[in-house]
Amino acid sequence: MRRTAATVILIISLLLAVPTIAEPFEDASKAYTRGDYKTAYRLFKPMAEQGYAYAQDNLGVMYEYGQGVPQDYAEAVKWFRKAAEQGYAPSQFKLGYKYEKGQGVPQNHSEAVKWYRRAAERGNEIAQMSLGIMYEKGQSVPQDYAEAAKWHLMGAEQGNLICQKKIAFMYMKGQGVPQDYSEVVNWYRQAADQGDADSQNNLGLMYDSGQGVTQDFTEAVKWYSEAADQGYASAQSNLGRMYTWGRGVPQDYVVAHMWFDLAASRFPASEQKRRKIAKRNREIVASKMTPAQIAEAKKLAKEWKPKKER
Repeated sequence: MRRTAATVILIISLLLAVPTIAEPFEDASKAYTRGDYKTAYRLFKPMAEQGYAYAQDNLGVMYEYGQGVPQDYAEAVKWFRKAAEQGYAPSQFKLGYKYEKGQGVPQNHSEAVKWYRRAAERGNEIAQMSLGIMYEKGQSVPQDYAEAAKWHLMGAEQGNLICQKKIAFMYMKGQGVPQDYSEVVNWYRQAADQGDADSQNNLGLMYDSGQGVTQDFTEAVKWYSEAADQGYASAQSNLGRMYTWGRGVPQDYVVAHMWFDLAASRFPASEQKRRKIAKRNREIVASKMTPAQIAEAKKLAKEWKPKKER
């Protein structure tokens, strides 16, 4: 995962390479992608020393992850700073992150906010998300939900999943923005379309309750199913409820029992209350079933496999 994330960062930087060094930069990028970090470092280093921000950024990434060089956060910060001071937004975000976490520099939330803001103003969606979170928490800035919502909305509009979920929640609660259930539905839908199980479940709840949309049990079941199929316990419990009552699907106690059973087994220890509810609902359904039906439901639960992990 660390290599994949770093590779994505590298490829993004490649897109900004200027024609005069396009060939050596491409060679460096190819070497990096195939895992030949020593060659990548040898090619990036002179470009970074010549002041090319994207090469400086990628050199920082290599020091950050210890690729071709010993891992060294201080050295990573040095190269990120050189690129950040040239206005390179990805490095500005990374420098802000280092200050927030205290990696390679003393932890300093004020510096983190400064660099996040510079990157966010240049359109960096991750910096917009980070700045929004800092305004939510009031870290080195006054707590300001309106300012948090502003930055989360910017990130959400660029497709940032966390920002989409954050702004949906803020519209739900009326934090920093007027309460607006139609906007809640809008942003949960966009996050759900990215495959996020939590957002799929929340979108199902909106259709289930008729908040921000016309109540539609069939649509609720569709979104619960998307999340439940990934193994999301809350959606599995909600789906069990729909099969119990026959809302959006034909009433089916066997399938309801299966979903309640799965939910009860997948809720973490931190969600004991929800686990107990799922178990109680499973027992209520079981009281209406024959022993053969219960055996069938348990068999289905045992054989069930998630289509996609969260």
